[in-house]
Amino acid sequence: MRRALGILGCCLLLLLLPPLPPAARGSPHRLRRQPRPGGGLPGSQPAADTACKNRPLDLVFIIDSSRSVRPEEFEKVKIFLSKMIDTLDVGERTTRVAVMNYASTVKVEFPLRTYFDKASMKEAISHIEPLSAGTMTGLAIQTAVDEVFTEEMGTRPATFNIPKVVIVVTDGRPQDQVQDVAASARTAGIEIYAVGVDRADMQSLRIMASEPLDEHVFYVETYGVIEKLTSKFRETFCAVNVCALGTHDCEQVCESNDRSYLCDCYECYTLNPDKRTCSAVDMCAPGRHECDQICVSNNGSYVCDCYEGYTLNPDKKTCSAMDMCAPGRHDCAQVCLSNDGSYSCDCYEGYTLNPDKKTCSAVDVCAPGRHDCEQVCVRDDLFYTCDCYQGYTLNPDKKTCSRAITSSLVTTEESCKCEAIAALQDSVTSRLEALSTKLDEVSEKLQAYQGRQQVV
Repeated sequence: MRRALGILGCCLLLLLLPPLPPAARGSPHRLRRQPRPGGGLPGSQPAADTACKNRPLDLVFIIDSSRSVRPEEFEKVKIFLSKMIDTLDVGERTTRVAVMNYASTVKVEFPLRTYFDKASMKEAISHIEPLSAGTMTGLAIQTAVDEVFTEEMGTRPATFNIPKVVIVVTDGRPQDQVQDVAASARTAGIEIYAVGVDRADMQSLRIMASEPLDEHVFYVETYGVIEKLTSKFRETFCAVNVCALGTHDCEQVCESNDRSYLCDCYECYTLNPDKRTCSAVDMCAPGRHECDQICVSNNGSYVCDCYEGYTLNPDKKTCSAMDMCAPGRHDCAQVCLSNDGSYSCDCYEGYTLNPDKKTCSAVDVCAPGRHDCEQVCVRDDLFYTCDCYQGYTLNPDKKTCSRAITSSLVTTEESCKCEAIAALQDSVTSRLEALSTKLDEVSEKLQAYQGRQQVV
């Protein structure tokens, strides 16, 4: 565990740095800063030989002259350029120099083919005027790639094996997309140094500069002390060992060894059997990490993750099952049942789960086989009651039915009505009987009268 933590700690810096572009890693023109002979302090001037016999370069200065750079500060930048030229072995067959000036627009003050002596270069620099507005650093680098690093403008052919170098001096944050442009330039074999002054954005400097960043990113507090960087660049460009000459084939680190060299790798990388290339250490190999569930390798380091349905604990190593039934985590319409990092849906009583396994529908309680009514089932939302057909009555068990018995009982009012009707009927009957008797008597008399008439 202690070993794994140690390796993880040493690799955390790699997470802050952009990955090394393949073209930059394998570039044969890498100029590495080397210790000064005699152990001199960085920034100190040598007693003699101020113009080093550096390996030939195609060197382009890109200077920021945006509104944030005051006139007196811009003059300091021009002095810095002049002193840099003094330290170089300038000439048509040695180091060629171009200067670009940028703000919201870009101006090529002079290309690589124009001047081959220091006096002419310094005279041209003294007449450069600031452009005043904007900070289009990406546009400036792209212009260098497209218009300055061409054979027509003085760049020597690739067969000459002359390193292409850019030094960007800025005090602000780029107002355009510099990351992709800088990466494309580095891939094309251009080595980029980024010099930040005062308000310069360090993240932007790191994005545009070549690897290793500690040898390609510089910062000074004010333009008044920018001249101190002259000695640092002299140490870089004047190195004469094998590693500085760019004749090695180390992928990451070249260690000079008398007239030979050895290859090495950055922390958290290991040297491959070919003794030239490097591979990131597999931090997720068994025994190297402390992840509870999933180890994710990340450029020489690692991070822990969890299986679906689990969440990473604050220790960033162990995992706990999520409450999948917490509000907002599930899509069950009625009931959520948590199940060790997962869940299933269910329904309330009287409802049934639909085929989508999420929503619910009310059960038809009067469907055949779901109720115990003998004759009629009456649905009432999620419940039911029993009833009977006409001529039947519901038994006390509220389920079965019996045939209804006609009752002879009548109410008092009905009884009174019946009595009145009966009395009327009796009266009518009596009158009819009396009338019938009289009719009989009349009939008899009529018959008697008719008999007497016949006799006469």
